Amino acid sequence: MKQKIKILFRHRSMEMGGVEKVILDMLENLPKDIFDITLLLTIYQGELRTAIPKDIKVIAIQQGREDMSQNLIIRYFQLIKRGFVLGYYRRFPKALQKKYLIDDFHLEVAPGYSDFDSVLNSPLKTRKIGWFHTDVSYDPNQKRVLSRINKLKQFDWVIFGSRQTRQVIKDLYKVDYPNSSVIYNAIKIDEVQKKSAEFPVEYDIRPVFSSMGRLHSRKGYHTLMKIHKKLLDDGFLHSIAVIGGGGEMENLKKQAKELNVEKSFLLLDTQLNPYPYIINSDYFILPSESESYPLTIGEVMGLYIPIVSTNVGGIPEMIDDQVDGILVEPTEKQIYAGMKMFLTNPDIPAKIKKNQKTSIEKFDNQKIYDEVTSVFLKQFDLKR
Repeated sequence: MKQKIKILFRHRSMEMGGVEKVILDMLENLPKDIFDITLLLTIYQGELRTAIPKDIKVIAIQQGREDMSQNLIIRYFQLIKRGFVLGYYRRFPKALQKKYLIDDFHLEVAPGYSDFDSVLNSPLKTRKIGWFHTDVSYDPNQKRVLSRINKLKQFDWVIFGSRQTRQVIKDLYKVDYPNSSVIYNAIKIDEVQKKSAEFPVEYDIRPVFSSMGRLHSRKGYHTLMKIHKKLLDDGFLHSIAVIGGGGEMENLKKQAKELNVEKSFLLLDTQLNPYPYIINSDYFILPSESESYPLTIGEVMGLYIPIVSTNVGGIPEMIDDQVDGILVEPTEKQIYAGMKMFLTNPDIPAKIKKNQKTSIEKFDNQKIYDEVTSVFLKQFDLKR
């Protein structure tokens, strides 16, 4: 029997997010007759941990909050202990290897920038592959950007999530990555369509713009809320339903109260199945200041919901402007204009909806799995 290639994916945890969806997709669809895959989680935590395929070996260094005591005092000490243990293994990666990583792996994969250090500092004699999905042009923290750019150079191979993600580093920082490729994230349209019918969703105020993303300042939801208020004041009745959780939740709740839009700007938090909320909306709005190649765009397109999106990152590689979506600049004026266009001219979203039925053919998942497989095979050959 031919030897399988042993691959170690390393990640912090499995909270709902784009990188986590990419990990699950790779774990499920990379050929099992070629690869023997292990997932090492720093913390066994997050909504998606139960979605890990059953045939994947999972190693968890520490338990997640879901498995800790409900007693706040006990929980406090559990968190302190967890932090101490994780700090110890960060400082002494060979101790982590000795306790958890007894197999001889061939390849080690960092699916996102938060995993770069754990892979690059790993004592395992592996070929190291980094995955990068982030548009660095938005980030004002130059020290952080340069750190990530320099770490990318240390990998044996880098997979960029969009052409723009790689190109912007070259344009702004004059850095090339000859040992790299651009591979888009797979979009599982059939699965999304099936999940979208699992339960009904009713909205009180129509029409509805849905949106989905982590509540982070660069996702633009604070700006979207101001635009929403202005549209209402200008006489354009509608509501917005935002699916996602994150650090900006309390700030957004406070802003909604101040603007008196709590009943029309709905903060629905993280949903394990967000798709019924989207398919039962009239339109979709993505107000991000930066993106790479967001899975959400392809998923929404597969639900045939007309999209208004900011023209950032790799989104123009997904949306054909005025054909299967509308691209606008990430400014209040432009986002307002795009939303108003949908609200006042029904022919435009109707045309987009019709075009989406054929445009989703551009998302070829098997080609993506074949490209990732090719990268892994070549890196394995270089190791031997």
